[in-house]
Amino acid sequence: MAKYSILIYGDEAYYASLTPEGVAAVMDAHGAFAKAVGELGGQLLGGEELDSVSTATSVRGGAVTDGPFVETKETLGGFYLVEARDLDHAIEIAKLCPAPTGGIEVRPVVDHS
Repeated sequence: MAKYSILIYGDEAYYASLTPEGVAAVMDAHGAFAKAVGELGGQLLGGEELDSVSTATSVRGGAVTDGPFVETKETLGGFYLVEARDLDHAIEIAKLCPAPTGGIEVRPVVDHS
């Protein structure tokens, strides 16, 4: 099985305005996603929620700057690392990943072995 990253993009303002019940609903949706990965025959290898884009530090050509490199409404908010049979299987899994204000990017992980 190959490894794929599932990158979660969304609008940070949406998450900042959620009630505690809304946060719980989002967490429940991600729990359901994690369960569904196994049910589809994939394996969830890891994943994390990322801190606000306002905490980002960019390094470009040796120059270090605060904040993200590009201003966008949708920012990278988290990721999962999954094992899937192939890209089609990874996409099937990614379609279940919650991203109510943005989208999902699926990218293969390079195998250097």
